[in-house]
Amino acid sequence: MNKVLIVLSLLVLTACNSSGIYLAEMTGLSLLHDRRDSNAIALDERIEDTAIVKLRELDDVYDYAHFNVTSYNGKVLLTGEAATEAILKKIIYKIRIIPGVKIVHNEIMIGASSSIQLRTEDSLLTIKVKEAIAEIKDLPGFDATRVKVVTERQNVYLMGIVHEQEGLVVAQKVQKVIGVRKVVAVFEYINYANRK
Repeated sequence: MNKVLIVLSLLVLTACNSSGIYLAEMTGLSLLHDRRDSNAIALDERIEDTAIVKLRELDDVYDYAHFNVTSYNGKVLLTGEAATEAILKKIIYKIRIIPGVKIVHNEIMIGASSSIQLRTEDSLLTIKVKEAIAEIKDLPGFDATRVKVVTERQNVYLMGIVHEQEGLVVAQKVQKVIGVRKVVAVFEYINYANRK
């Protein structure tokens, strides 16, 4: 326990670009800066958990698809691969009927599931993207923890509740990260009257 506290303390003290973000995510401190209220955050977690349970009940879906379900303020992003169009339709149907889902943004490709190596590379690319977003300092009121990053086959999906200018700056910054093939903004935009 003491070692964990020491490591966390060092991360806070060093405050490296991404260390602060990772620490905030690990400890839940990013919730303090979230533009969603606690009910919306809980609902998003419930949507993701329910989706996994519902999809695992379908053997053909679980055996012939690799998928990720990410919910942010009721907007659901689906990424991954499905072996057939029929399996893809089953996935989308199961997600749409989950209470609280406002919209489903489908980015699942038809084809063979990605390799473990490709998924590992995507995870490393996500880290690089988060580091790049953390470098944004000249945007008043911007908080990098408000941007959710999902990477699939080198395509980077950006989620969160942001001002239009924040979304534009983030997307431009991410597009410059080496290894990023495409940036897809799935942001929910708010106007500057809401400065939060």
